[in-house]
Amino acid sequence: MSIKVNMSRRDFLKTTALQSALIKLILSVSIVQAQDNIRLNQVGFYPDAPKIAVFADSTIGEFHVVDAATNEIVFEGELNPPEYWELSGETVSIADFSSLNTPGTYRIEHDDAGQSYTFEIRDEILRELSKASIKAYYFNRASTELLEEHAGIWARAMGHPDDVVYIHESAATEQRPEGIVISSPKGWYDAGDYNKYAVNSGISTYTLLAAYEHFPEYYQNLHLTIPESGNGVPDLLDEIRWNLDWLLTAQDPYDGGVYHKVTTKNFAAAVMPHETNAPRYAVMKSTAGTLNFASVMAAAARVYEPYDPEFAATALEAAEYAWQWAASNPEQYYVQPPDIHTGAYGDRYLDDEFDWAAAELYITTGDEASWHSRNFSEIDVGIPSWHDVRPLAWVSLAHHRENLTPAADTTLIKNQIMQQGEELLEEYYRSPYGITMGRYGRSDFVWGSNGVIGNHSLMLLQAYRLSGDRDYLNAALANMDYILGRNATGYSFVTGFGSKPPMFSHHRQSEADGIEDPVPGIVVGGPQPGQQDGCTYPNDLPANTFLDDWCSYSTNEVTINWNAPMVYLLGALEVFK
Repeated sequence: MSIKVNMSRRDFLKTTALQSALIKLILSVSIVQAQDNIRLNQVGFYPDAPKIAVFADSTIGEFHVVDAATNEIVFEGELNPPEYWELSGETVSIADFSSLNTPGTYRIEHDDAGQSYTFEIRDEILRELSKASIKAYYFNRASTELLEEHAGIWARAMGHPDDVVYIHESAATEQRPEGIVISSPKGWYDAGDYNKYAVNSGISTYTLLAAYEHFPEYYQNLHLTIPESGNGVPDLLDEIRWNLDWLLTAQDPYDGGVYHKVTTKNFAAAVMPHETNAPRYAVMKSTAGTLNFASVMAAAARVYEPYDPEFAATALEAAEYAWQWAASNPEQYYVQPPDIHTGAYGDRYLDDEFDWAAAELYITTGDEASWHSRNFSEIDVGIPSWHDVRPLAWVSLAHHRENLTPAADTTLIKNQIMQQGEELLEEYYRSPYGITMGRYGRSDFVWGSNGVIGNHSLMLLQAYRLSGDRDYLNAALANMDYILGRNATGYSFVTGFGSKPPMFSHHRQSEADGIEDPVPGIVVGGPQPGQQDGCTYPNDLPANTFLDDWCSYSTNEVTINWNAPMVYLLGALEVFK
């Protein structure tokens, strides 16, 4: 028996429209899934540089690169044999289309895997990202309003003037007793929170200084549209100065020690900076904070001397004063007071801080006593992090090796850098993803793993600068591809850049400002399996455990020290490519 259904034209059209919408939704989901399965730099490639995509799910066979404007196939290639990557639990294949060098907008297609996100090939492909990665620091300035002419839609009122900062009990001295008020304005908000930390300012500020010191001509011509633009000083140095000015206020003028942090007692809620009014405190002087300060100020003294000799002299004097305090207080480890519940940046191994500060003072002053105060022949290099700053000493020594006094062993300096670069290059060759993450196993995927791969790249670039071997440069570029989408999560890890960027980073301003798009140019922490925040993750594999959610401060927070190596890397790539 058949059943006849009478349907009006209107009902028919409504049903057809619903079916069409469902089909479009299904197709859209299928395309997104396919795009997620073809991982590549979602921003694009330099014409003469390597160009790699990674296919998931054991994909094999032929792939095509298609001109997005004409749908014409412009390149055909065969996927490499699949390889298993234990850190992501995937079997992946590499598509190499490096010989495609015609500028344009493209996508990759595969009969089974579908199509990729679109990407560009052109000169200066990373220039806007380079600018945005620095301007991210402007957006994180304390003690100033952000005007629309500089900040656009992310303009905001001033937060934390920090002209009233109380000396905490842990920092009290006879000259500055508990509760006395000091002024400690400026500086950058450290991370997703609104506090300022001397230790993390150390590696962050130095890395930006090194970017300028190594590539001055590039940064002299990079304009950021910040309040100081056009004042005769490169914008990068103007931005760094905002934090240096704060750091100088964190030094006790009576003894040279440096307060570990300026902070509220607890983290603020997800509100805008001007909506917080909790008291701010200068908390405990620490040897780690003081040595970070000494290192940065010694480096700043030589970088700023051509632009502001008076400031350079002040910075060097402050660095030497801090060194004296640290030498007299070599084990003043930071201990979190019971009533303070913000970031600790605690570190009980300080040999690396002493090595770094000695190297920077030696380079700036030429005083061989600084060199001889440490035994550089018996220390290795490693990968920079806030709790291991010794590699920064080697970076500075390598850059200045031709101008050092006879006390320094320049052959040793070069060999140390090259050995570290070679270790990373071996992983680049071995990795199924063609990156350096995994050289040190699961330990690469720690809190802030995107900072780890950024600092891998920093060290690779030192090896390239010493040797001229472009494999080191290509490995650093591959790591940039990882940050921008060639990774197991399929995300570009930089806000505002790529087809699938983070939208819900753990960054209080971006969460609280009521604007859909987060503040741009900020790299988020990246995958790591710790899951310390209690969020729900799809798995616990090191390279996959990432969540684009405000909840996920263990993978999706931002900090100034993760952006810093990206600033350096982007500047270097724009110069060398």
